[in-house]
Amino acid sequence: MPVLQNLMEETVLQAIEGLMNKENMCTCEQCRLDVAAIALNNLPSRYVVTPKGASYARADLLELQKYVDVIGAITKAIKLVKEHPRHNIKKPAK
Repeated sequence: MPVLQNLMEETVLQAIEGLMNKENMCTCEQCRLDVAAIALNNLPSRYVVTPKGASYARADLLELQKYVDVIGAITKAIKLVKEHPRHNIKKPAK
């Protein structure tokens, strides 16, 4: 049975971890998903159904400018999430 797959989502999720670690920010699940959602909302989707389509789309994503666009969107998302994290942080008692 064919499966609908967004290769841009796969690309972003693979790139997020290393970039978040470089920015020395929280890598909890909430922050990772927030970064992914923000970045993906600012990037074009790359949906495929067949393995052949996936091969063509992956080759297209390897183009330097498209990869730079992905990194740029993730970097902007990281900055936003780092400045305004939504995860639960317990504040120390006074």
